[in-house]
Amino acid sequence: MFDYHMHSSFSGDCNIDMEEMVKGAIRQGLTEICFTDHVDYDYPDDSIVFDFDKKLYASRIQQLREKYEGQIRIKKGVEIGVQPHILQQCGEMVKEEGFDFVICSLHTVARKGLHYGELFEGRSVDEASAIYYEELLHCVKHFDSYSLLGHIDLIKRYAKEKASSDFHDVLRQIFEVIIPAGKGIELNTSGVRYGLDCGLPSEDVLKLYKQCGGEIITLGSDAHKPEDIAFQFKESADLLRSIGFRYLTTFEQMKPQFHSIDQL
Repeated sequence: MFDYHMHSSFSGDCNIDMEEMVKGAIRQGLTEICFTDHVDYDYPDDSIVFDFDKKLYASRIQQLREKYEGQIRIKKGVEIGVQPHILQQCGEMVKEEGFDFVICSLHTVARKGLHYGELFEGRSVDEASAIYYEELLHCVKHFDSYSLLGHIDLIKRYAKEKASSDFHDVLRQIFEVIIPAGKGIELNTSGVRYGLDCGLPSEDVLKLYKQCGGEIITLGSDAHKPEDIAFQFKESADLLRSIGFRYLTTFEQMKPQFHSIDQL
């Protein structure tokens, strides 16, 4: 099994050393992990910096690869928080750093951080969600330096109630852009940890992605501490299998590698 969304103290919202995360993954019996620490340029909160020393990051991953060789494979990834006005900056960073894997996530919408709920002020959940999905659509139309989209329906985590619309129309437009471009999505299992009744995305979105021809999909716990690594992976793999997915995906130098889900 592979956890392709996890953080360490290189992320501004995590204080756990990389090696502790590696040890936690080994205890879980994982064969491969990918660190995806945060880079969010122009994040709307000056009290937290979502960026890190890229050379030190690469060096630390290489040290751990050598130390734990034969026990677990460790890939170098990043989770970039996109916004329409920073797409060029994000693309330049990805090109310079040579990651194995890049998650493209939308954490800030209309220059407002989702975490703080500002997007919902003076708006219904449906109105805020429409802005979220349209901004994500804009970003995927104008940015391609990534492997897949992270927690594509993240807006659900911060909404105080469910939207009345499923937004499948705009999600279909997003999938019509990313699937022919060889991009994918993740099933981020943290949704349940944060109080939802499902991962991100929800089952209906996973089914829509599959109906649109999507095949590239990873499992990611979004862990910020060792005990959350591989959270609900068995149940999530069973769900993906029931929908019709045949493979889970890992990445090597931005190239997808497919592993039969029936062997997990």
